Amino acid sequence: MFDYILSLNPIWQALLATLFTWSVTAIGAALVYFFKQINKNLMDGMLGFAAGVMIAASFFSLIAPAITMSENLNLIPWLVVFIGFFGGGLLLFIGDKLYDTYEKKSPNKKSNMKRSIMLVSSITLHNIPEGMAVGVAFGSVIYGLEGATLAAAWTLALGIGLQNFPEGTAVSMPLRRDGMSRNKAFFLGQLSGIVEPIAGVIGAILVMKVRILLPFLLAFAAGAMIYVVVEELVPESQTNNKKDLMALFTLIGFSIMMILDIALG
Repeated sequence: MFDYILSLNPIWQALLATLFTWSVTAIGAALVYFFKQINKNLMDGMLGFAAGVMIAASFFSLIAPAITMSENLNLIPWLVVFIGFFGGGLLLFIGDKLYDTYEKKSPNKKSNMKRSIMLVSSITLHNIPEGMAVGVAFGSVIYGLEGATLAAAWTLALGIGLQNFPEGTAVSMPLRRDGMSRNKAFFLGQLSGIVEPIAGVIGAILVMKVRILLPFLLAFAAGAMIYVVVEELVPESQTNNKKDLMALFTLIGFSIMMILDIALG
């Protein structure tokens, strides 16, 4: 079976690899089914955990690679990262204001819906450049670019896939905390990862053009994630009476994601 997969065109391999990364996101999101009752302390802790995961992912999975890619492409690293990072945060800031305007016109809407939308959209934005990165890795094999091998591409897909597990949980659990049904929380959790196969195929086909855009897209996703963490996740988790414990959950989330990122490179 594995030999057959390796014999496929790299574009097909990119699709299979990113389907794997999406499936791990879905498995992480499925943890929402293992909690029968909503315990405020646990759910606030998961919100803090999600914040830690997103902070770590924003740097180790997005900003650091964006800097390295910018240097390899002879771009100005600090400028690319700044434009992308600030642009990502600014997009969610604008979306935040637009939603506030909409909410005033529809007062019956639940106030936590905004947090749900921002959480899902930020993780989805984060998964697009990750999917493209996998696609570029496989597409580079076609062009015979230096250092491009199928083994390296599959290793990258494996690393991103394992990192997606806590990200799936980081989406579905806070949504469940906000009163969303398990099925809907799971659906939105896995949906945040479905963009990876799409982006992966695009990256493999347009590898030469996408390589230039990747550093910007990575930083853009990081800015969006940090905005959500600062605006929604941390403040909400700190409404708990056990603020120090919630902060500890944030450290745990950051630590787990950091270990996965560094160990799996």
